[in-house]
Amino acid sequence: MENKKLPEDLRGIHIHFVGIKGTGMAALVEILFHNGAVITGSDVEERFYTDEIIEKLGLKALPFSEKNITDQIQYVVYSSAYKLDKNPDLIEAVKRGIPCLLYTEALGSYSSRSYSCGICGVHGKTSTTGLTGTILKELDLPGQVLAGSIINSFGNTCTYTSPLIKDQKKSEKNIFVAETCEYQRHFMSFCPQKIILTSVESDHQDYYPTYQDIRDAFVDYICKLPQGGSLIYCADDKGAVETASLAAKKRPDICLIPYGQKAILGNPEALSAKKCCNLAFGKVEKEKNNFSVKIISREENGEKEELSADFFLKVPGRHEVLDAAAALCLSWELLIQYGKNPCDYIEKIRTGLSNFSGGKRRSEIVGRAFNKNGKSVVFIDDYGHHPTAIKTTLSGYREFYRGRKIIVDFMSHTYSRTQSLLEEFASSFEGSDQIILHKIYSSARENAADFSINGRTLFERTKEHFENVSYFEEILDAKDYALSLLNQELDSEKYPDGYLFVTMGAGDNWKLGKALLEEMYD
Repeated sequence: MENKKLPEDLRGIHIHFVGIKGTGMAALVEILFHNGAVITGSDVEERFYTDEIIEKLGLKALPFSEKNITDQIQYVVYSSAYKLDKNPDLIEAVKRGIPCLLYTEALGSYSSRSYSCGICGVHGKTSTTGLTGTILKELDLPGQVLAGSIINSFGNTCTYTSPLIKDQKKSEKNIFVAETCEYQRHFMSFCPQKIILTSVESDHQDYYPTYQDIRDAFVDYICKLPQGGSLIYCADDKGAVETASLAAKKRPDICLIPYGQKAILGNPEALSAKKCCNLAFGKVEKEKNNFSVKIISREENGEKEELSADFFLKVPGRHEVLDAAAALCLSWELLIQYGKNPCDYIEKIRTGLSNFSGGKRRSEIVGRAFNKNGKSVVFIDDYGHHPTAIKTTLSGYREFYRGRKIIVDFMSHTYSRTQSLLEEFASSFEGSDQIILHKIYSSARENAADFSINGRTLFERTKEHFENVSYFEEILDAKDYALSLLNQELDSEKYPDGYLFVTMGAGDNWKLGKALLEEMYD
């Protein structure tokens, strides 16, 4: 039987990564490299932002070839995008009998040796992981964090490793926080002690045809918690509350900790929780999201207030504040777990939250410029590719950048998601003033001919909800039009601060924002 676990001591172990440029793969490379492993890897020639991550480690992606698999390689980790019987590296590894682990299996194996915390949910996984890691950077806890994208406050990498990390042989005492993905039940390989659940709703329709299918996957993941393990879930998200309730019925021993505005002991959304993290939104002032948090626990003699304090974020959106509350709650519980008084760390937690500035393609400010009339233009790129994410993110921009005219360029990703959620997509842009749409950015796992929709279908449906909607099949075909929009005269009373141009989606329409920024700089 093939060994699906990495060795306890990784020092000197040669691991070859097939698909090394994948975001999760590059992050795991960082983690294992810092634990002493010898790393090689292969991928396509096209350059990605993850090339910089692996190059910082002195590594370079090789072209796919059976020659990459040498006698020195002891393990192979591969992306789910590649198949054991198709990729030349993997075919050779199988022929030689080298243990081959999917990325999720390798991540799960690594998580089993630590005090691991999995961050999951349809939305907000990356931001919540990044926020948790940015807080942990300020705390004297031995932690490692793996996010699903580059996090600015990590130093433009996907991972953070505390200088307090102990020797590899004692790593079960270390904290490992990782973003864990629901697609194809990948998170079932992870070994969590605590879980954050941000949200649950229908998504990945190619794998989860119904809401119940994806909800039940989250329930099964939660049930992987050990006896007395903690579930920190969003009380403001209907799907998360339902999922937590179903999991609690199967596993009444799980410690429930709701967070959000509805996280009040005794509220139906708080279920049978003995502790909650209540959130109150404050005013958005000077491009800062102000909020307050109370952590309340139920004691034999009544309720005890563990925390009551004000905090702020420098990133837009109430959804980000919710993610911050989740990250704060997990950090609070980890301090308690490691025998520390979290009340002594309030200022450090506040500093961590204030240091968070987002991540790659997560409300990422890619540049600023001035148009021909001298008006400011801020360019943002965001990965939001689900109607709920689009709606909440644009709403956050409207509140945060209230003095700017918002133009959003959106490229829908996957035919199955667009077809299943067509009405939701079409009505999700209410936070914007102008909308530009394109063809659907397809997935390698689906055939466009199998679907009855295309990019124009979404365009026609969106026009039923909004007036200012335009369509360009190809991304860069919209460049001149978008440039003309950004150079128009503005109503100075309505939009005193200028423009906000947002490229949004899981496709490659970020190229339009980059092209416009370069044009305006010239």
